[in-house]
Amino acid sequence: MVFNYIKLACRNLWKDRVFTCLNILGLSVAFCVATLLIISSLDELATDQFHEEKDNLYKVYATEQTVKGPKEAISRPIPFAPTLQNEVPGIEKISRHLEMNTLVSDGDKELILDLSYVDQDFLQLFTFPVLKGETDSPLAKKSSVVLTQKSANMLFGTDEVVGKTIMIQKENVKEPFTITAILKDIPHESSMGFHLLLAFDESPNYKENLNAWNSRNHSVYLKLSKGVTTQQFEERTRAFVAKHYKETIDDAKRDGVSVDVNGQYYQFRLFPFAESEFTSFKGGIANVSHTMPYIVLGIAILILFIASVNFINMSVAKSGQRLREIGMRKTLGASQSQLFIQLWVESIFIFTLSLVLGSLLGYGLLGDFQTLFRTEGSFETLLRPQILMMLFVTILLITIIAGGYPALLLSKLGTLKALKGKLEAKAGTQLRNTLIIIQFSIAILLISGTLVLSSQINYLRHKDLGFDKNNVVSFPFNGSLDSYTALNRLRNSLQNEPEVLSITAADNNLGYGRDGSGYTSVSGFDYEGRGLKTHSLVVDYDYIKTLGLELVAGRGFNRAFSTDSLSMVINETMAKEYGKENPLDVTVAIGDSSRYNVIGVVKDYNFRGLKRQVEPITMFMDNSLGYYYAFVQVDPKNAISAYDKIEKAWKDIEPNAPFLGSFLDENIDRTLKKEKVLTTIITSGSIVAIILSCIGLFAISMIMVNQRTKEIGVRKIVGASITGLMKLLLGDFIKLVILAFVIATPVAWWLSYKWLEEYSYKISLNFGFFVVAGLITLVIALLTIGYKTIKAALQNPVESLRTE
Repeated sequence: MVFNYIKLACRNLWKDRVFTCLNILGLSVAFCVATLLIISSLDELATDQFHEEKDNLYKVYATEQTVKGPKEAISRPIPFAPTLQNEVPGIEKISRHLEMNTLVSDGDKELILDLSYVDQDFLQLFTFPVLKGETDSPLAKKSSVVLTQKSANMLFGTDEVVGKTIMIQKENVKEPFTITAILKDIPHESSMGFHLLLAFDESPNYKENLNAWNSRNHSVYLKLSKGVTTQQFEERTRAFVAKHYKETIDDAKRDGVSVDVNGQYYQFRLFPFAESEFTSFKGGIANVSHTMPYIVLGIAILILFIASVNFINMSVAKSGQRLREIGMRKTLGASQSQLFIQLWVESIFIFTLSLVLGSLLGYGLLGDFQTLFRTEGSFETLLRPQILMMLFVTILLITIIAGGYPALLLSKLGTLKALKGKLEAKAGTQLRNTLIIIQFSIAILLISGTLVLSSQINYLRHKDLGFDKNNVVSFPFNGSLDSYTALNRLRNSLQNEPEVLSITAADNNLGYGRDGSGYTSVSGFDYEGRGLKTHSLVVDYDYIKTLGLELVAGRGFNRAFSTDSLSMVINETMAKEYGKENPLDVTVAIGDSSRYNVIGVVKDYNFRGLKRQVEPITMFMDNSLGYYYAFVQVDPKNAISAYDKIEKAWKDIEPNAPFLGSFLDENIDRTLKKEKVLTTIITSGSIVAIILSCIGLFAISMIMVNQRTKEIGVRKIVGASITGLMKLLLGDFIKLVILAFVIATPVAWWLSYKWLEEYSYKISLNFGFFVVAGLITLVIALLTIGYKTIKAALQNPVESLRTE
């Protein structure tokens, strides 16, 4: 029996091979795109989920009440973690974590690797398995280092290196460290990446800041004891705060700061480490949002839905050709269940073949997809048992709904009606119109989303940031030389190059460079009885000139003034914080009571990206601190030539260090990585959804024309014009588009508004985006159905009536 069903299914599908191919094409494309999008979404959602302790592993942060409202503070001082564990009950394990790049060498071989300073509990908190060497406390001994398989192979060509010694540069001095363990390579799902681990007490300035509570430079992770909740932890830390942050609280009271709902000025909190990639801060509180992967997953579902709708519509469109067959089989004794199974088997056959072809197509496009969407997800992501079960149930539901509805509609038809070969015009009309409205709504939603996202990204990319982002190259000092020596050699090497206009350095980059790093330093101090905070930036001479910053008062740092080592240049926002009519009159005692004078004010510039308002910043020249990044301003007419000369000069200065130079506009683009990927996904999803909708609309136009063939012929005989017939046939579609526009626009506006709320600088959300999306959808719909409609309107009425 089953074999007969399959044989008949193949025969019927081959007989209508044009429609069969269209169905398979549409479904294959849908399965291909949906599969790739699901892989991308699940891969992102899998971030940090491999840690065995993930359900009880947290990152510590603080909410500080300030005059300007609550602010989050993630970095912690060196004595914080051990003191917290000793004084606050309920902490089972805790570890500090400080990440930076460092020079590692074995003989003549030198590499710049990612180094993390951690405590002994780190490898018990996080699931980074030890493959070789010490398993309990590999960092317990002095001068011990732990490597990953990858870093061991990079240095030695093998991972059989336990007991060997490598040289690690610390504060411009190379020190020997003994390899005590080799870790399994860090999985790509990890948000935390490193090549080697050192004990935290080996970190820079550790001894100097061992008891300093006002210097913060690292993150803290902990595991709570069994039965302890995050709320209990927060309550237990209040006595700890009162003891160690008394000065912070007193300053807040003095400045008239309002307490939070619990009466606290400074509150420690936790958020799940496994949600780090999806955590953002608003009002000083951590908020977890999976918007990005869920949008990707939603687009995949929409594409599958549209393909299923098309299948239903195309099946109904061809039903007229099979009515007499069904009537004859009923006359010969076929039951409704047999007819349903036969028609459903045809649907399953098409879906199975489409799924196979779509999967093969997706596998072939996976490499390009990974590059375009910047994901490392693969088909292995789908091989987890729960995912396979979910996909099986999803495909089963799709075949039941998409294939079962046409089968049920035809199998329930009465024998006489089937033998007459006529399917009533009203059959499925309501469902058909509903599906059309949903299709149009999806199209309008995706197109409007694409327009809003593209406009916002274009606005951010071309916004004046207050500095020259087009003609300045930045790169890290990542070699063995100290930054001052490297900077002076760079100046000497490039001083006679006409393409190079200016050279400087600072301890922070603008945007994200090729090394992927970016941070800022915040310091607080008292001024005239008020507590002030500012971002601190250590710069070299010519920083203002090289970056193209605009001075609005005073001057910049100048080699002719020996006192500039005790001077400050501030931005306009910081000048407002001081509250002086003339900010050049400001003198501040900072740190060891040295008095710093403001010598210049620069116009506000976006040094922290475009999601934040401009904040106060103060520039210093401090010879005791090093630089991390060089900045070179080049002649825009010879930018490429200048870049090549900078690269050559750096290779001559640091032959073993890679040159990681990039223009600042590239750095800014990297800060928009998620937005660009999201735009690409929604745009691609829109294109695929529209293509699939066009296939479905073509099928629907065939239904309507087939159902109204006689009516068209009669109307032409009694004098109807072609224009009138076109209006008649297209009028229903236009009404459906308008209804879809009314439904989709509020949803699209709300989603766009919520997304734009994340940005301090954003486009104006106007009605034009959605009108354009509606018009594009209408034009596409009319073009799709226009051919069949025009052909029907031009057809000889005699032929129309004869056909009927």
